[in-house]
Amino acid sequence: MAANPSLCSPTATGMDGDDIVTAEVCKEDDVGDGELWEVMVAGYPVLLVRNKKEFSALGSKCPHYDAPLSKGVLKGERLRCPWHGACFNIKTGDIEEYPSLDCLPCFKVTVEDGKVFVTAKKKDLESSLRVKDTRKRCLLNQDTMLLLGGGVAALACAETLRQEGFTGRIIMATKEKHVPYDKSKLSKEMSLKAEDVYLRKPEFLDARGIELWTEKEAVSVDFQKQKVHFMDRSSQKYNQLLIAIGSHSSSLKVPGADLQNVCILQTPEDSSKILELATGKNLVIIGASFIGMEVAAFLSDKAGAISVVEKREFPFQNALGPQVGGVAMKMLQNKGVKFYMKTELCELKGKDGKVTEAVLASGEKLPADVVVVGIGVFPNSAFLKGTSIARDDSGAILVDLRMQTNIPNVFAAGDVVSFPVALLNGDRSSIHHQQVAEAHGHIAALNMLKKEKELHTVPFFWTTMLGKSIRYAVA
Repeated sequence: MAANPSLCSPTATGMDGDDIVTAEVCKEDDVGDGELWEVMVAGYPVLLVRNKKEFSALGSKCPHYDAPLSKGVLKGERLRCPWHGACFNIKTGDIEEYPSLDCLPCFKVTVEDGKVFVTAKKKDLESSLRVKDTRKRCLLNQDTMLLLGGGVAALACAETLRQEGFTGRIIMATKEKHVPYDKSKLSKEMSLKAEDVYLRKPEFLDARGIELWTEKEAVSVDFQKQKVHFMDRSSQKYNQLLIAIGSHSSSLKVPGADLQNVCILQTPEDSSKILELATGKNLVIIGASFIGMEVAAFLSDKAGAISVVEKREFPFQNALGPQVGGVAMKMLQNKGVKFYMKTELCELKGKDGKVTEAVLASGEKLPADVVVVGIGVFPNSAFLKGTSIARDDSGAILVDLRMQTNIPNVFAAGDVVSFPVALLNGDRSSIHHQQVAEAHGHIAALNMLKKEKELHTVPFFWTTMLGKSIRYAVA
């Protein structure tokens, strides 16, 4: 709950140094057990928590998307963010559940004569996050951790390795042009530049001795020799290997699928291109799940006309069910988006090599200056075909709860894997979402370091459309 300003307006009681401030924030009896208060210290918001009569003070915003943690949920010593489910320990501020990569700063709390005081360094108050301490690269340690992929699974793995004391070489090799970025924003905020969605800047990785090889695509792995070969004909040996190369958008298999301006949304460049092509034009979206619906929502006031084609009766039908899907569809219909449900695309027609029309199985023809395809994904594991690594029928790599494959010293994480899900009674599943991929990368790192940890996470999903959020957990 938010604190009453008259009770919690800070009163400076002294400076314990040039950069340290102590402020009275409230009376001891004002805060009930289990309550979350946002108080002010030297003009900065601080989260005050009372748990089992003990006070803790932490950064007030979730480092992920700046959600107000005073609206979060406290259970024991774990505080859960109200927006996307990141969890923090109220005693240490440490991150205990993703999607946030960073921790919360903690501040000293004292109680004197029934008054509650918070003491903090000004520089810590200025930031709502704390980056975990890490070990530095030591050239005497020749062990190499090779991480294939440049997404959140590989990033979480690399950071965890350093946080847990690994001093050897860490290489992230990705076919992407960029440092790891927040892919969830590509369809929600399409006007952002690539740099605006970076999760870490290049200098952050450099400072921690994490090598990032961009535009470096793996084409084969020799598991016996522990060596990866790349598209540019180079190779790299490893002591431990993480395969976290994600998934790729499924492509259309209809006549005209190769026409210009038929797009998938995979990278920041794709997002910018779709926004540019669709502005003021006729946009046809194939598929009404997360990508399709988020793109339709963002472009609803920018494109000339939007048509969504989906073979099921409702958007999100498989993931969220018909009721939620029906509400989402109505929201977009009210913005002028047209839906063509229980039908499929059977052909794209064009002129001068560019798409101009989408023909549906019903015979209906839709004007189409640009087509966005969001009909699912498949794992990026084709380069492993013919090897001894275990994969399922879709190509997903099979791992256990330690993210270990059937090959020694080889782990896999993120969209490319199928893993046992505790809430599905141990049945395997591929779950394509940021929080899950980060948890995979973290657990893989711990087991690469022989720490014998198993995955225990509740998959959490979210989508945002027209200022409204849908959040759900797999339970």
